[in-house]
Amino acid sequence: MSGHGYETGRLNLPFVGLCSFGKYPYQPDWSSIDADFAILGVPFDFGTQFRAGARFGPRGIREASTLFSFGHAGAYDHEDDVTYLQADQVRIVDIGDADIIHTDTIKSHANIEAGVRAILAAGAVPVVLGGDHSVNIPCINAFSDEEPFHLVQIDAHLDFVDERHGVKFGHGNPMRRAAEKPYVTGLSQIGIRNVSSTAKDGYDDARKMGSDIQSVRQFRKLGVAGMLDRIPAGGRYYVTIDIDGFDPSVAPGTGTPSHGGFFYYEILEFLDGLTKRGTIIGVDLVEVAPDYDHSGSTTTLAAQILLNLIGRIHHNRR
Repeated sequence: MSGHGYETGRLNLPFVGLCSFGKYPYQPDWSSIDADFAILGVPFDFGTQFRAGARFGPRGIREASTLFSFGHAGAYDHEDDVTYLQADQVRIVDIGDADIIHTDTIKSHANIEAGVRAILAAGAVPVVLGGDHSVNIPCINAFSDEEPFHLVQIDAHLDFVDERHGVKFGHGNPMRRAAEKPYVTGLSQIGIRNVSSTAKDGYDDARKMGSDIQSVRQFRKLGVAGMLDRIPAGGRYYVTIDIDGFDPSVAPGTGTPSHGGFFYYEILEFLDGLTKRGTIIGVDLVEVAPDYDHSGSTTTLAAQILLNLIGRIHHNRR
C-alpha cells in the first residue's frame, strides 16, 4: 500500500510523542468533544480492599496502546477480512483524566460522572480507563437520562456487596449499585469464580435482582454462542471489564488476581458477538495496576482488547 499515511508526513513510531490513547487526538475541552468514541482516564483506586495501584492504570494502558497506534491505515484483520479503525471512518479522541481528589470518594466520583456525561452529551461512546472497579458506579450514574440497558460484566468477582462497615461505594459494591438503577434492566456477570468478594447472600440477592451469573468453566461449557444466547437480543449493552477476569498468567498486573481466568481470544470472540447481537453504549476497563506486572503484558492486553472492541463496535454498528 503506497501513500495513505505510510510515506507522507511523519513516521510517528509507537515510542515517539505523547501517550494519548492509541495516539489519537487529545481534547481537553469537554464542551467540544466531536467523536464517535471518547476515552476518559480515571486514576482512582481508593475503593480497593487489598493492593492499591490501579490509579496508574490509565497511564499504563495509554502507554501500551501506542504499540497499536495504526495511524490512518487502520488495522487489517485477515480472519474477519475487515480493516478496523480506519481514520476516515471512525473518530476517536482522548479527553484526558477526570480530576481525582485524594481521599474524597464522593467528589472524585462526581468528577468521573461529569466526564462521562460530557461524552454522552456529545453523542459519543464513553470508553473509561480505570481505576478500581468502584469507578463503574459514577459511570453508570451518568446514564440516568439515557435509555435503559443491560449490563455485561467480565470479572473474577461478583462485586455485589450492599454495604460493609458503612462502605457503599468501594470496588466490592458496583454491581449492586448498578442493579438498583431503574434503567439497568439486568446483568450478565461472567467469569465469577472461586473465593469471591461477595458472600452467598450477595449471590442470592444478585439473582433476585436480575443477574445471570456464569463462571469461567460454565462459560466454556456453554461456548461463546451459548453465552451470547443468554443475553437479551437486540439490546443496549454497557460493558464493564475487570482485568482480573482474565487469568493472572496473562494479566498479573491487578490488585486481586484469581487463577482460572479467561484468555484473550475467548473474550475477544464474546465481545465481537456482543457487538453483533445489540448495541454497546459504554465501556469501562478497570483494575489494571501496572506496578504488579513488570513485563507489561497486562497493560498490553487491556489496550489490545479495547482497540479491538472499539473497532468492532463501530464496524458492526455501521
